[in-house]
Amino acid sequence: MTAEELQQEIDQTRQQLGETVDELAAKADVKARAKAKAAQTKELTRAKAAEVSGRVRRSPFVQRRWPVALGAGLLVAGSMAIWRWKKKT
Repeated sequence: MTAEELQQEIDQTRQQLGETVDELAAKADVKARAKAKAAQTKELTRAKAAEVSGRVRRSPFVQRRWPVALGAGLLVAGSMAIWRWKKKT
């Protein structure tokens, strides 16, 4: 082997070693990995929530029944308000 070939091999080995060190450093950075995983999970959760929300809004059952649910809620709230008012007097 000539000196030039040895130098090329040394340079190649240094480059590979540098890449390996960078990969190990990335794996060892737990905080950055945790943040990346949290961001990924957050994005997936938002996407799933949007999908489910859209399905619920498009549901014929919800579109027909929401006025009934609103009326029932107002009836319960009104009844409780009257009951509390009578209880005070």
